[in-house]
Order: sequence, then structure tokens, then C-alpha cells
Amino acid sequence: MSEVVYEETATMIASGELQSFVPFGREHCRNHPNAFNLQLRELQPASELWLSDGAAGLVGSLQEVSLQERERECWQLRKGCMGVREEDVEFEEELYTAGNVVVWSKGSRLQGSSVYKAFTVDSPVQQALWCNFAVPQNKNDEEQVEQTVCVVQSNCVNVHTVTGKDFISPLPFQVSNLWATKFGLLLERKNPPTDAQLSPPGESLPTVFSMLHPLDEIAPVVCKPTSIFEGCRVQYASDPALKIVFSCCQPSIVVSYDTVQGTHSVWALRKVTHDERSSVLRCPLEPMGTPLGLMTSGFLTSHLRNVSRLDSPGGPCVTGLGVGTGPSSSPLHYSALHSHQGRILTSSPGFHSRVHSPNISNMAALSRSHSPGMAAPSFTGAARFNTSFQTLSPRGHHALLTSPNITMNESVLVPEMEPIIPDLCMEQLWSETATGGYQREMSSQASKVFLTSDLCENRYLCFLVESHQQLRCVKFIESNDTSQLIFASVTTLSAKDAAPLENIDAMLVLEACGSLVLYTGISRVSKVFVPGFLSPTFNLANHTSHLCTPMENVSTPANAGSRHIQRLDESVMPSPVSERRGSNFKHHEASFLDDYTFPQVTPYIQALRDPVCNRVTLELSNGTLLRISLPEIATSELVRKCLQAIRFILPKEAAMKVLVKWYNIYNAPGGPSAHAEWNLFVTCFMTLLGYNTERLAWTRNLHFEVPLSPVIAAKKARPSDGGSDEDMDYLLGSHYHRQMISQPVCNLVDSCCTTNTDFFSSISAPISPSLRLDSSAALFPHIPALFYVLHLLYQELQLDELQRAGASSLVCLLQQLARDLQLDEYVDLYWRDYPSLISGFLESCLLDQAQISQMQRPSFLKAEPPSVFSWLSSCLRGEEVGPFPFLPGICQRTRLLVLSYALYIIGDEYATSSDVSKYLSKLSAGQKASAGEPAYRRQSNVKGKPSSQNLAEQLVVWLTSEGFTLKDLESVPFGVALPIREAIYHCREQPCSDWSEEVCLLIGRQDLTKQAHKMTLANSKTSVGTGLSLDTPATTEADEEEDGMSDIIQEVTGLIWSQDLRVQEVRRLLQSSRPVRVSVVQLPEVSDHEYIEEKENKLLQLCQRTMALPVGRGLFTLFSYHPVPTEPLPVPKLNLTGRAPPRNTMVDLNSGNIDVPPNMTSWPSFHNGVAAGLKIAPASQVDSAWIAYNKPKSPELANEYAGFLMALGLNGHLTKLATLNIHDYLTKGHEMTSIGLLLGVSSAKLGTMDMSITRLLSIHIPALLPPTSTELDVPHNVQVAAVIGIGLVYQGTGHRHNAEVLLSEIGRPPGPEMEYCTDRESYSLAAGLALGMVCLGHGSNLIGMTDLNVPEQLYQYMVGGHRRAQAGANRERHKSPSYQIKEGDTINVDVTCPGATLALAMIYLKTNNRSIADWLKAPDTMFLLDFIKPEFLLLRTLARCIIMWDDILPSTEWVKSNVPQIMRVNIASSDDVNIETLAQAHDYIIAGACMAVGFRFAGSANSDAFDCLYKFARSFMKIMVLSATAAVTGYYNVQTGLSMVLLALSMVMAGTGNLQVLQLCRFLHKRTSGEMNYGFHMAHHMALGLLFLGGGRYTLSTSNSAIAALLCALYPHFPAHSTDNRYHLQALRHLAVLAAEPRLLVPVDVDSLKPCYALLEVTYKPTQWYEETMVELMAPTMLPELHLLKRVKVKGPRYWELTIDLSRETQHLKSILTKDGVLYVKLRAGQLPYKDDPQGWKSLMASTVNHSNSGVRSFKPDAISTFTSEPALVSFAELFCKTSEGMKHREDTLMLFSAMLYECVTQECPEMLPTYIAIEQVVGALRRGDLLQTFPLWQMRLVGDLWDSRVLRGPVRRHVALLTSEFLPFMKNKVDAAMDSWLTENSSLLRSYMRGEPLCKDAQSMMLACFLVYRSIPCLRNTHTQLEGCSSLGDLLSRSSHLGIPLRDLLRLLPVLLSSATGPHALLGFPQHANLC
Repeated sequence: MSEVVYEETATMIASGELQSFVPFGREHCRNHPNAFNLQLRELQPASELWLSDGAAGLVGSLQEVSLQERERECWQLRKGCMGVREEDVEFEEELYTAGNVVVWSKGSRLQGSSVYKAFTVDSPVQQALWCNFAVPQNKNDEEQVEQTVCVVQSNCVNVHTVTGKDFISPLPFQVSNLWATKFGLLLERKNPPTDAQLSPPGESLPTVFSMLHPLDEIAPVVCKPTSIFEGCRVQYASDPALKIVFSCCQPSIVVSYDTVQGTHSVWALRKVTHDERSSVLRCPLEPMGTPLGLMTSGFLTSHLRNVSRLDSPGGPCVTGLGVGTGPSSSPLHYSALHSHQGRILTSSPGFHSRVHSPNISNMAALSRSHSPGMAAPSFTGAARFNTSFQTLSPRGHHALLTSPNITMNESVLVPEMEPIIPDLCMEQLWSETATGGYQREMSSQASKVFLTSDLCENRYLCFLVESHQQLRCVKFIESNDTSQLIFASVTTLSAKDAAPLENIDAMLVLEACGSLVLYTGISRVSKVFVPGFLSPTFNLANHTSHLCTPMENVSTPANAGSRHIQRLDESVMPSPVSERRGSNFKHHEASFLDDYTFPQVTPYIQALRDPVCNRVTLELSNGTLLRISLPEIATSELVRKCLQAIRFILPKEAAMKVLVKWYNIYNAPGGPSAHAEWNLFVTCFMTLLGYNTERLAWTRNLHFEVPLSPVIAAKKARPSDGGSDEDMDYLLGSHYHRQMISQPVCNLVDSCCTTNTDFFSSISAPISPSLRLDSSAALFPHIPALFYVLHLLYQELQLDELQRAGASSLVCLLQQLARDLQLDEYVDLYWRDYPSLISGFLESCLLDQAQISQMQRPSFLKAEPPSVFSWLSSCLRGEEVGPFPFLPGICQRTRLLVLSYALYIIGDEYATSSDVSKYLSKLSAGQKASAGEPAYRRQSNVKGKPSSQNLAEQLVVWLTSEGFTLKDLESVPFGVALPIREAIYHCREQPCSDWSEEVCLLIGRQDLTKQAHKMTLANSKTSVGTGLSLDTPATTEADEEEDGMSDIIQEVTGLIWSQDLRVQEVRRLLQSSRPVRVSVVQLPEVSDHEYIEEKENKLLQLCQRTMALPVGRGLFTLFSYHPVPTEPLPVPKLNLTGRAPPRNTMVDLNSGNIDVPPNMTSWPSFHNGVAAGLKIAPASQVDSAWIAYNKPKSPELANEYAGFLMALGLNGHLTKLATLNIHDYLTKGHEMTSIGLLLGVSSAKLGTMDMSITRLLSIHIPALLPPTSTELDVPHNVQVAAVIGIGLVYQGTGHRHNAEVLLSEIGRPPGPEMEYCTDRESYSLAAGLALGMVCLGHGSNLIGMTDLNVPEQLYQYMVGGHRRAQAGANRERHKSPSYQIKEGDTINVDVTCPGATLALAMIYLKTNNRSIADWLKAPDTMFLLDFIKPEFLLLRTLARCIIMWDDILPSTEWVKSNVPQIMRVNIASSDDVNIETLAQAHDYIIAGACMAVGFRFAGSANSDAFDCLYKFARSFMKIMVLSATAAVTGYYNVQTGLSMVLLALSMVMAGTGNLQVLQLCRFLHKRTSGEMNYGFHMAHHMALGLLFLGGGRYTLSTSNSAIAALLCALYPHFPAHSTDNRYHLQALRHLAVLAAEPRLLVPVDVDSLKPCYALLEVTYKPTQWYEETMVELMAPTMLPELHLLKRVKVKGPRYWELTIDLSRETQHLKSILTKDGVLYVKLRAGQLPYKDDPQGWKSLMASTVNHSNSGVRSFKPDAISTFTSEPALVSFAELFCKTSEGMKHREDTLMLFSAMLYECVTQECPEMLPTYIAIEQVVGALRRGDLLQTFPLWQMRLVGDLWDSRVLRGPVRRHVALLTSEFLPFMKNKVDAAMDSWLTENSSLLRSYMRGEPLCKDAQSMMLACFLVYRSIPCLRNTHTQLEGCSSLGDLLSRSSHLGIPLRDLLRLLPVLLSSATGPHALLGFPQHANLC
């Protein structure tokens, strides 16, 4: 074929339909009330406004708008890329700008446009663009791309992200243009014209800047030009002549234009390297003399950075500058900022206005730089860049200093700013050669630059130079390491405009004459005919131009069918698109615009714009916009794949010709319909190969769907069957006719034929030897290679059920080529695949030797055809397999399946990584260099054969990484897919817990998929907690909801405690929002007044209890609520009124009858606030604004808010509160708020040593302030909170200074005035606790504190002695003694002992340090016992036990062993010992030991610990009841002991809701009389709260940090009344929350999304106390502490198994537990959940106990829906397994279907159902003999091979195979029987096949093919002689050994092969014999 493609040919293609185009934003803006539109409306007469669809009308109106207004409207389109996957609908996005409005809209072909976002800004928009910013995610360079729209105004850029974040970046200079790049924005500075004249040469400013993120600094860009003179020197991009004209992300390049030289350059844009950065920033001292002079770095940066300080001398003066203040009276000159040698610079236009501009809010500026100097927006922008840069020449100094209006700070001269570091570098890649000589006119700046690629993947950078009407295309390639682009040749096309069409690898060019031409790369394809735009009409007789009505499409005179190819000849017809010709020869064709009566001449195309995919907008000369789409290269998938293969194998030039040729033929105006596309392709392709498609019967018949049409396809001629003269004229005028001479592919009369008679005979006789190929055809030499790639494509199509229909079309083409190339084995293969189809083709063309020698025979074309099915079959049989050929990028399915088999069946672990070439040979092609697979190091397979489990896992993970999904698996033929299904089945049984979501989807474990796709109970709408509560008792009172406990997830608590209503009971006990019942009986002698007083006193007693409830309620509702950000947090009110029966009269404390303590409710309401705040879950969305929004208006609620703040700290949200607000709250001086805030912030920053929080706390602790600082009056309780805060923030850090201060603070003496004299105990205790926390668990390893003697000092505080002299800073403070308290110089042990004891306990926590523990032993003589307070004994015992952590045992003996001998002996005999002392000491020691047991076993629900503690609790209760003993010990002491034991009990049983403990709590709740004070109530209700911690979802941890928190919270001295903070600050009680951790595991059924029961198997790691142990738990359940566990496993048989291995990592389980503990489980088919079937008697398996078969019999398909939720199975049962009227006679089929169904349900493999049905269908069809192709038998053969390989491996492997049923052998036998019976009847047919005799076309040939395929008999035509005539079986075996026929199949052949030798009578026993095998 001649180079016809590149000439101006008259081929022409038709574009898609025409639509008028109006930017959607314009329509939207029309309804948008802004000034621009109002102006538009006024300008146009109403009549014109809504003309037609508004397009033409608007054009008219826009022409009247002044130019300036019109320029404001612009838009750009792009392909939609907003998180939409490829296969989803393709849509366009439009960004429209007009005036102050930017509209971002989206729309696709299927749905109209809609506004996505619209922005309105304050000043006119200069530019709007899309830009992606890369946001670094974490330490290791992962970046997340943030999609944004940037709206540029004159002085700032607004950046709006898709996720909803908004940024405003002020612009420090006037910007001429912004460019989106891969890294962020590039900004081009507008060069004021004066800038260039005034700055001396060599002092130019940078002109290009980058901004990598809206919050980043704007930095200058460095450029690296490649110039001959300077070498490769790095410098700032500061050449004012450099204009950027284009930027691109992929590849990352920038195109610039040099206005002086008139050339374009291409630069690579990349991050700057370290060396480049330093070379730019390194500044020489002398003034620069380099051509592009860098100014000294300090100077540069002082300009770039200098924020004009408002305090600089000229500051105020400038702000006030009006007209006339400067040297000359223009407004605000440069001179104001920087006088430049007395000359005045005109300021940039937007400058003066900017001084007062409110646009950038001060706040925004402040938040961006955190420096107060930024708050003056007028200077941030102006002074940084608008001043011209200056070298420090003497004149410069002089000018600067003498300027009258200087505003630059002195920092100009003393540069102290650190320099601005450049981020990006532009490296020059290519530059145009400057035009020289006679052609002096410079090339002007390119008006359009774009990238395009051609059909053969060459890439071009094109730029359109309008002045020359040229399109310059620069070809570029990526270098091998893809790091660099190499620019090759430049080609120039003449063009007025151009636009790339990326979808079809082409570009549309508008030529100067006005016609549209399509190019691919630089190859011309054809002209484009736009139907309906200007329909060209023609009359062959005369050329008179006339007007005509618009025609839909062009038709040829004699009724041409639309599917034929028509040519419009240019010389005869008018040009399809009206050209602008100078001559009078003008056509006034009518167009659809004529209806609008335009006065102008016919509009012509002026420009192309907005190309997206294959659509482009034409801009007409009258302003109308029309959108057209260009057709794809192919619509049918088959044709597309063939073209890909052809392109792959051919050299580029040949490939290009073929593709262009095809594109023209296919898209000719009135081209073929889709169904004829394949036929057209075959004709075109074979013609190009050199065939005469008219001569081959089958290709000839392809085209006659429309009868009697004389117009023929391209390059074909036939004797006419009659037609009109017009036809002949049309043909003679056609382009084809002219080309006949130049291209003799096939002349009108066949050139191969010598005589006419031959020619006619060849038509009559179908088998004619005279069919020849034309060896001069374009693709003739490549026939073998093309045949081979199409054969591989055919193999690929066989592997996809959806494309197999294409294979049968392709096989016709292949068999023809195979016959002509004389490749018999290929023909045989095709015949075996499609026997009935191939038998009909008998023609072949002759090739003489000369022609054959012209063909290039590629090395890869072997005689034996590659067949993918036989390759897979050999794999399954364990035979040796060679590599299978494949086309990279085209045969992906082949590659995937071959490697899957290699990995899973052959068992080669490295098949998918290093050994790819063992199994696949990649074809290298004409155009692709043979890059081959990456060269991996071959690993040896010494490892031994891996287990199949391991292989299955590898396979599944690999398939997922290749993007293979279940959907793909469904399209794999059933036989091929079986091994993959088997691997999936293995993995489904025992998956890994850490697989990705995609893997879990593939193996069909939705439970794991859901788990990988994280969600929590409360915040997922579809998930649990959607208010689906179990049947809770109907709420009786309306205010039930307001008790603050309604958010406990009922569904979960209902499963944990399903038998009773204990949760309701707890709610009743803890509610404090309703009045209490005050029942006092009025005795006859009591007067009414006294009675009222009595009732009020009783109420006061009850109120002590009510006020203590919130502490417990906070623990009960812990983390159970997700607040709504728009509503305040509901806080239940603390109700202190009562109701007296019988008349329910109100009782109130405020009546004045009795004395009520002042401030009684202040702390209770604080606790109430904490309880409300603790409901908020840590995962909630809480921000600073919401916290402030909750601040109550009324001052009496301030305490509640204080508590709320503390709670937010405990759940971690307080870190979000802005520093400003924290400062605000603290300055109010409200004591409670300060306490709550300090404790809250410290808890939130636990152990972080955060400096800002440390400063905050230090202000409130005098000891941490320098001695000279002013004494602040800090309330005592606030000091206590601050000290504890220090402990929390520095927890476990061992910080020396803080430890030293706290140590001395424990013994802080009282001051001279009243300071430090009240409540000293709580301060000392706080200091002790804080010291313990700072050195938590460090024991004797306190680094650098040996000189402090911490333990000795603490011991002294504990036992007393002389006070040491105060050292250091605080000496002055404690000089004078107190005037109130006489302590002398001894330590007051009553104050210091508790703090010191607990500090020791925490420092030596769990260290088992016996020497320290012995210090804490209880005294063992009566004398010593008298010296110690009994309650200190409790602390000492507790401290001693938790130091000796490992010695604590959960037994009564151990508890009693803590009591000293003396007490055990003397408690009985009451001689002269003080019984009271002993009894008290005994009880406190027992309580202390019980507390220790509680700490040791906290949260473990250890039954021994529970029994032990419960026993002691009962004994304390007994003591209380026996008033005699109680009197001895003292009621208060017994009650304290009982409270502590109760707390210990609830610590052990935390979160379990144990009933016995609940009963104890309820008993104590009811006791309100006597000595039951506020503190005891608080203790009991805390115990209740801990017992139901977080509604049963949380429990306690025993980590060091948790124990420290519990020691603070459960300090054994409770307040006597509600305002008592003497011994311990009440707020600390809430720190128990810090010890809580979620350990509840809730199984949730993945199908119903409801919580359910599931059996767990928990394995403990071995410890010193027990071996590795396994425990079975029924979940939902509390898990033990994770560090004790080895693994957690969901056990079968109800649910799919799932193992979480904790020995590897605990993170996975931790994340599950923190997200409400949701563990998704999937019910196995045939099983019912535990709730419906607790014993498991109803399951499907239960019925099959005795025998597997009876299960099938007793199985009723109707009941299927109870056993499986799989919709496919349910509907199959419904439709196929029910006995209906029509099915009566087919009982056996029904039985079979039911058996299949049963199998699928019980084996849990619903996806096998289609396979089973397919197998059944194949067998049925085979027995009926109505198969049409052998494909199903290939699948049967593969299934059989897999079955055999599994059975042969022995019974061990049987149970894991997918095909365990009897179904398969049964079906196999049926096939065997059918085959054998056929063979006995038709053995002669087989013989004649083996002898190579021609086959007749009948049903028997079909069966023969089936037999050959199923029995895997190779192509025997050439081997026949060897096999026939064997005398014996042995002889046969030896002869057939190399053929690879399995023995079993060979035995079946015996009768045929031996019959000729032995005669028929010897055959009698063979069939039976064969059946045995």
C-alpha cells in the first residue's frame, strides 16, 4: 500500500451528532443574583433574552456588553475524576467563572449537569483552576492527594478542597498567572513595566514562585538552564522575559516562552535537591556580577520575609498616606516603601486599595504565621515582594537611609531572617532553535499547548503558534529509568487551531481553509464530516450551488445500505465543512441556524475548545458553540482486541497504516452498524493481507445482509448484478477508482486468473486451486506473525465466558490463515473446538514458493499449536509443561490463570514472583523491545513442597493484588475455575485476621471484609445501636430519658444479661433527676410544725445519698454517647426535692425550717457535670467551638460546666480546646472551673511532658515559681489539682526537678499568716500521689536522683522525726514559722504519712522489693501500735502488698497473713490490752489486704479473688449488725472497712455486673440513717458504677498507669459531707476513668448486622502460675487482659472460624475493641444462631447423624431459607426444587437438583451451584447428542483431572477437597458410558480420522471431536501408522509412550487399535475391562 495515508486524501469520516453548547455555569449564574447578570439583563432587549435555548440570544447580548465585561466570562472542562472508578459512568466537569462567581458543575451523557460547588468571592475573580496538593500523611513519605479548586483574586488565592476545608492564602505580589502542577501551584509574578527599566541590569527579582500547600510559605522557584556559555548553573527563575505558557502533571513539565528570543522551552519540574538548595542560598559577600545576578541571600530574604513592623518609623505615616503625602501626589508610591535613588515607582494597581482591604481577615493572617506582626494585612502582602530587589551598593545605602518615607525596617540592613528555602526546581529539557536569517519575524507565543499520543503510543508535545498558523509537534520519549524525558524530532503542521482527543489517541486540527482534519500524532487520518452542521449536497450533472433543506445523513443514489462504506469525493463534492475561499465560488448551504434568520454569511469554524475524551467544542464565527464527538476506533470488544494484537506485533509504520486505514473505513459517513463491524473488519483485514475477499465464499457471504445492494466494500469489485447508471458514475468518480492504478491489490478482473473461463469457473466451483494471495499487499509479509497473535488472542477469549462468542467469529478467520499456511495441527485444533463450524470451510489459497519466501516466519511460530486448555490439563495431571506464550497487556487472563495453576497446582511458590519465565514466554514484538520480565534472582526451590494451605493463601493474596475479583471468577469457565475455587474454599475455612478487605471479599468472608472496613456500633447508621433495643420494660415516666443513662446500647446489654433486668435496676439506683420518696409516719404526739421539720431532716439525709450518685453514674454511662455537634450536651438535673406519701406533697430544703449547710450542692453539681461529660465517647467528633457552645448562661450552672470540662479531659477531647479559651476560663477566677480544667488538660496529656501544659500548671503551684515571683493568690483546692496535674503530665517520666519539688512539698510547713494552714492533708497527699506518678514503677532505678534519697525521705515523712532544713529555692519561703500551728521542728506525721506511704507504693509498684516492703509492715508490738493511726495501717498494708505484687494470692489465708501475730493472739483474750485499738487495727489491715487483692485482680473477674473478698464483705456486714462489736471498733471504722472491701470486689468484677455484688450495693443504697454519710454513699455508688463500667463494655486494667489512677480515685478516706476536701480532693474520684479499657467483644452477624452469641476459644500464654490454657467463652464477653493471651478464635460449627493471633501483634484486636468491640461473624449455612437454637438440635446437620444419604432424603428444599441467607440458593430452591405440575414426570431431575442444593448448603459453597448445574447440563447435552462445540467437554476433562489428582493424593487430602460429593463420580460415569457406547458403534469413524481421511459434516463428527477432546487424544494424522496394527498391549504402550495419552484413555482405545490385528471376536471383554479403570 502506498503512503496514501499521509497525503491530502479525500477520505472522510463522520463525527457524531451535533449539539449546541452553552456552559452550564452561565445558566446557573443567570439565576444567581449578582451584579454581572443584572448588567447583562439591562443591556439586552427582553425579546432577545430567551431566544430558542438561549444560545444564540446570549451571543447577541454578549456582543453588546463592553469588552471588559465579556472578558470576565470563561470556563474550562475536564474529564471527571472525582473518586469514580473506571467502569463507572464517564462524566465531564466544568469550572465556570464570571464576575465574582465560580461554578463547578458535573454532568454526563446519561444525566444532566448539576452544580457540585459554587463559590462567590468579594472581588472579581482573575482566574479559577483545579489543583491537586499533596499532603504528607506521616513520617514515611506517604502523601495523600487533596483535590482543590483555587480561586484567584487580585490579592489572595482562595483554596477550597473537595473535603470541605477552605484556605485563604494572601498573595504577596501581583500575579499574572497561576499554574497547577504535580506538586501544587506555580505563581507567575506580574512584572510592572517600570520594574525592568529602573532596576540596574543584574538585579531582577524572581518571577516564578511555588506554593506546595495553601498553608505553606510562597517560595521562589530555582531554574537550571542548559546554556552553552554558563554551563549548568542553578539560579532563581528571575528572567522577566520568561513567560510560562503550559504546565502538566504527568509528566511533570512546564513550557515557557522567551519574549526576547521568541523561542519556546520545555522544563522538567521537580523537587529541588539539597545541593541546588544550598548553592542558591549560599551568598557571596561582594555585589553579584553574574548575568542574572543573585542578590545577596540575606537581602533577598529580608525582602521576601520582611513584614513591615508597625512600630517601624514610617509605619503610621504610610497607613495614613493619602493623595499628596508623597514626594509627588500619586497615591501610595513605591517610594513610600523603598525610595529608589530618588525615582518614583508607580505602584501596582491593586495596592492602595489593599491597605484598607478587609479581604484577608487579620485572624487568617495570624493563624498562618503565628506571629503578631502578620496581623497587618496591608503590609504582609505589600512589603514582601513589591519592592524591587537591591544590591547593597553604596548608592543603595544612601538612598535607603535618606528617604523621607522609609518604612522598611532596619532589618533590611541587618538581615536576621532565615532565608526562604526554594521547594521546586525547573530543569531545562529542550528548547526551540531560534528562527534566523531571512525569516526574521519572531515566532509569537504559543496560544495553546497540549500533549497528545498517536495510535502506536508515540507521545507528542504540541504547541500552536497562531501568528504563523503552525502547529509544532515535538515527539518525546521517556528514558529507560523514566526519570528523564528525551525530546526528539519536531514536525510542523499548518493549522489554525487544534485540540487533542485523548480517548481515541488523536487530535483534531482546524486548517487555515476552515476544514477539520483528524490526525493521530503527525499522521493524517482524514477529514471530518460534521453531519447536520452543513450537509453537503451534490449533483453530478452540474455544480450550481443551491440552498437545500438540511439532510440528516448523506445517502448514495441507489439506496445504499447504511452499513456499506461510502466515499465522498472532494473534487466532485463541495467540501464537507464550509471553507473560506477567496473566490466567488461560495456555497450558502442551509444550516439549522437558518431558522434564526442570521444576517451574516454562513458561519465558519473559528476555533476549537474544551476537548474532553473524544468530544470537542467548535466555536463558530458568529459566536455559536457546537459540541461534536468523534467516533471511537472500534465499538466491538473483539475488533478492539484484534487491533491491539495487530498493533502489538507489527512494526510501528505498518501498524499505523492498518489502524488509520481501518479507522477511515469504519467511520466513513453512513458507516456500518455495530453488528456488521466484525464482518467489515474481517474484509478490511484480509484485503490488507492480500486476499481477494470476493473470491472466498465465506467472506463473500459476510456482506449480504442487505440484499441487492450494488455498492461494494472498500477495494473490492464484482460483476454487477444489475443496477443503475448512477451507480457506475458514482464508482467512476470515487477515490477508489483513482487509486486502482496506484495500488493493484486486486484488479477489477482477478489478476491471478489467466483466462476469463477460469475466473467464472472459480465462482461456480467452491474448491478451486486458483485462489491466490497478492504478495504486494501491505501486510502480506507479516501473515504468520499476525496469525500467531490472533491465535493467542483466540486462546485468551476461550478463557472468558463473556467473550467466548467472539472466539467463534475469530476461528473462521484463523482456520483460513492456518489452511493457507499449511498448519494442519492448527486446523485440527480449530476443528476440535468447533467441529460443525469448521467442517463447512474447505477453500484454501495456493502459495507458491516465492511467496512463502517473502513472508517473515517468526521464530515463535511452532508447528504444534499452543492450547491453553491442554496446558492446564497437563498441569493437573502432573506432566511436565513448557512455558505458555502470551501477549503482555492483551492476554491478561491467560497470564493470570497460567500462573495461578503454576502456583497452586504445580506448587511453585515463586511462580508469580521470580519464576515467571518458567511458565510464560512473553512475545516480543516489532515495536516493543523485548524488555522481558524484570530479571529476578532465581531462588532455588530447595525449601521443600509447601503445604497446600500455604499455597492457597498465596494464590488468593496474589490474585487480589492482580485486581482479580469474584466477578472475574464468575466469567472463568467452570472447569478452569475449579482449582481457584478450591483454594478460595481452603482460605475461607481458616483465613488470616490481617488480610486486606479485597482478599476477604474474594474468599467470600463478608464478616472479615466488614471488619477490615472499620465501623463502630454507635456511629454507623446501618450498624447496631440504631435504636433497635430489645424489649425493655415500657418507660412509665416521661422523664425516664432525662436520667442521663438512656444511651447504654440495649442490644448488647440484653445479650450479656439476657435473664434479668439488672441494667434497669442499676438505672433506678443511680438516677438523681427525680424527687425522692420521703416517708415519715406522723406520731400522735408530734405537732404539724415538728412533723414538717422531721420530714425535711429526713430529706436532708436522703439528699446526702442523691448528691453522691453522679460519681457512680459517670462510671456506669462511661463513653456511651456520640453527641450531635449542633446540639448542646443533655445534662440531667440534680434533684434535691422530695415527695411525701400519701398525698405526694412536695418537700423542699429551702423552706427555712431547718439549717442547710451553705454551698452544699456545689461539688455534687460538679460531679453531675463530670458524669454527663463522661458519656461522650472518645471517638466522637468534638471541636473547640462545641465545647465553648456548651457553656451555660446562668452562673449557678458554672460548677456543672467545670465538671464537664474535666470529663472532656478524661476522654481526650479537651486537647481540641483552643489555648485562647483555656486562658479565658482560667482568668475568670472561678475555682471549680480551674480545678476541672487543670485536671482535665493534664489527663488528656497524660505522660507527655507537654511544655505548654506544664507552664499552665506551674502558675498555680507556688513551689514551681521562682522565689522572687509575685505571690499569686491561688485557692488551695486549685493548688491541689495543679499538683496532681504535674503528676499526670509527667507520669512515669522520672523527671528530676519535679520529683524534687514534689518531695519537699509533701512536708510543706504552714506559713506565717493563715496560708497553707487549712486542709493541709489533701495538699500533702496530692504531692505524694504526684511524686509517685512521676516516678511510677521506677523503683531503685531512679536515674540521677540518688542524692535526693527519695525512699529515705519518704520513710521519714511516714514515721516522723526531725524536719530537714529546706534546701534551694524555697528556703526563703519557709523562714518564719506559722503563728497558728505549733509544729516545732518535727514532721507532722498526721499530715505527711498518707502521701509518703502512697508515693513509696507507687515508686516501687510491682518491683517486689522486699527491703522497702518491710518498712511498711504493720507494727508487731502493742507499744508501737499505739503510735500509729489505725487508718494509716490500711494504707501501709495496701502499699506493702502492691510492692510485693507477685506475692498477692486470692485466698483468705493470704489476706489474714497480713495481720501481725500479736493481734491474732490478743484479739481473743481481753486482759489489759486495749481491745479497741486492736480491733480497729485488725479491721483496717484486713481492708488494706482486700484492697490489694482488688488491685492485683482488677478487671479479671477471677473467681477465687471474688470468693475471698465476698467472704470478708459478709463478715464486715455481720460486725455491723452485731451492735456490740460495732461499738468496740467504732461504726465509722467498720463502715470504712466494708466500703473498701466492696470497692475491691467491684474492681475485680468490673464491667461484669455480678449479681451478688449488685445485691450488696443495693443493700447499702437503702441504708440512709445513722452514720451513713455522703462519703460512704459515694463509695458504694462508685462500686456500683465500676461493676457496670461503661454499661458492661469496659473493665479495669492492671497496668502501672491504671493502678496509679485507681489509687488516686479510691483513696480510702471518703469525704464526711459534700463540701469536705480536707483529706482528699473530691474531683480526683473521677480519675478511675483513666484505668478503664474496652475489653468487651461483641460478635455481630454480618448479614443481619445484629449482635449475636458466638463461641470463642481463648488461649492463655503460659505463666509461672499456670500452663498454656484454653478456655471456651460465649461471647459477647469480657476478654482477659490482652498481654495474657496467645490467641482468640471464633469456634465453629455455627459460625465461620476466625483466628486472631496475639502472639504476632495485638494492634488488630485492640482496634476492634476500641471500636465498640464489634467482631463480625458469619453464620454457616445450615446452622441457626444460638438464640433461636440454643442446643443445636434444629440444624441441618443434626438430621444427618446416622447416615449421610438419609440427610439428602429428609432434606426439604422448602425449609432452605431458615438455613442460609444466600439469595442464589433460596431462589434456586424456589424455582427448581419444588414439585410442580410440569415436573411430575421428572422426579429424578428434581432429586438431582435437591441433592446439589443440599451439597451446596452443607458444604458451605453456594458458589459451586452454577458449576454443578453446568456439569449436569453438559452430561445431558452429551447424552442427547446436541452439543454444538466441544468447549464443555474440555471443562469436564479439567474437572475430571482435578478430581483424579485429588483422589490419587489419598484419603488424607480428601476432606479438604471442594468436590467431596458422590455427584462427580456419578456424572463422570455417565460421560464415560456415553463415550463408550458411541465408540462401539462408530469405531470406523475414529479409524478414518486417524488415517487422516476427510471428514463428513454430520452429527458424528461432533461426537468424534468430543471423544478426542475428552480422551485427550493428540492429533494423530501423522502417527497413525505407528499405532495401528499393534499386536499386544505392551507393544501399544511402548509405541504410544511419547504421545502423552493417559493409560486409562489408552485402554478405551484398545478395541479400535487392536481390531485390525486380531479381528473383531477378541474384543468382547474390553469395554468391561475399560470400565474397571
